[in-house]
Amino acid sequence: MDISRFTEYRSKVLENCSRVIVGKEDAISLVLTCFICSGHVLLEDVPGTGKTMLLRAFAKTIGGDFKRIQFTPDLLPSDLTGIHFFSQKSSEFEFRPGPLFSNIVLADEINRATPRTQSSLLEAMEERQITVDGVTTRLAEPFMVMATQNPLESYGTFPLPDAQIDRFFMRLSLGYMTREQEMSVISRRSAVDIIESLERRVTDEDTAYVRSAYAEVTVPRDVLGYMMDIVEGTRNGGSFVSGVSTRGAIALYKASQVTAALHGRDYVIPEDVKYVAPHVLVHRISAGSGSRSGAAASFLDDILKSIQVPLETV
Repeated sequence: MDISRFTEYRSKVLENCSRVIVGKEDAISLVLTCFICSGHVLLEDVPGTGKTMLLRAFAKTIGGDFKRIQFTPDLLPSDLTGIHFFSQKSSEFEFRPGPLFSNIVLADEINRATPRTQSSLLEAMEERQITVDGVTTRLAEPFMVMATQNPLESYGTFPLPDAQIDRFFMRLSLGYMTREQEMSVISRRSAVDIIESLERRVTDEDTAYVRSAYAEVTVPRDVLGYMMDIVEGTRNGGSFVSGVSTRGAIALYKASQVTAALHGRDYVIPEDVKYVAPHVLVHRISAGSGSRSGAAASFLDDILKSIQVPLETV
């Protein structure tokens, strides 16, 4: 395992994306972690903080096919998956692929689509395949869904069901920039122009390597036990209906491995687990009403503080 390839990969992605999104290196690094783990990202923040721009910049940096879908209440499942249409030229039905047949898919304002349309994403996100009229087609790799939603405005929106929320590897929030960072951003040229000037920085070979080799990162037994203590802690106590699923525990394991690799280590330490845990686990803690407020984040924070951190990891 060549650990230097991970640090170089991270450096190239951060450098390129930071030309568009200033002061959000952590968010960019977490999106990269999801991508390497073959996961999906849910970016939840107030309008105008750069969610869409971050995802567009990331897609250009990584390369591959990119499609953006603006989710609206009248969007149909076939608008995502594609349809069979009758071709007068060939006198046969032909399949016209939808935007999900891409490497990077940006689902903008995903909670504005109806539950029926949202559910059409589930098979693609989890199984990496799409079924149309009984015919199943495998999606090309890499495949990643990056969705955005506005947590403040509820008019005309449809909350994501638990089954779909759990399929997002991480839920992230950009937040506001510092005063100096924002002053530099508002006085520079348009972010759209900057994105158009971005070039691809990593090769398909680099991407294939980091997406497979991270599994070689060692997770010591005591660190694995620490992960399970956190996961089991979300299932016990508190006023929540359910804690983190097994899918969430696997996501925490993978995210910790990638975090260690991106920081130049071939073994996981407890700090890696604590760093990714809020982003991987909070949205998987169900309050029963479909809402996930800051109470879940506070609950997880209390768990992280109460669990003893293993002192020796290697």
